[in-house]
Amino acid sequence: MRSFTVDTNIVLIGMPGVGKSTVGVLVAKALTRDFLDTDVYLQAEEGRLLHEIIAAEGREGFCAIEEHYLLSIDCTACIIATGGSAVYSEKAMEHLRAGGIVVFLDMSFDELARRVEDLGGRGVVMAPGQTFLDLYSMRTPLYRRYADITVSLDGLDHTEAVAEIERALQDAGIPLSGRKSV
Repeated sequence: MRSFTVDTNIVLIGMPGVGKSTVGVLVAKALTRDFLDTDVYLQAEEGRLLHEIIAAEGREGFCAIEEHYLLSIDCTACIIATGGSAVYSEKAMEHLRAGGIVVFLDMSFDELARRVEDLGGRGVVMAPGQTFLDLYSMRTPLYRRYADITVSLDGLDHTEAVAEIERALQDAGIPLSGRKSV
């Protein structure tokens, strides 16, 4: 069994639109931890938006670039919101899991479909002709595979989502307080 300390990273995975970035910032604030959005990190380092990288490099090229940046992450006591496609890289997920606990933010397809409109503009890695339902069906088993904890966010507002994530982390024995000040 793995043990966790106050320095353990909390890695959020899940579908586009589930709220990894939005809720992640709020969890980081509530737990007084640093926050890293891997999509923002990747875009800043590349100097291009996600959809531009996908258009220029293709799906496989984008995933290789994403894996490179995920493997470069070296932080402690962070809330890390990953891109939805992070689970395509076993090496990257094992790297993130080595320093953290992986939390799958789960949501029903119907609720996600109501939240997500412009997949292309978001920079979602999809095969030609693949629907959002196809993507959901393909990725959900991967999220479950890598998750240490699964938290359902169906029907929750942001405040309730943060409380539910905190409860799940406490139930898993993750120390939420006691971090030294900077």
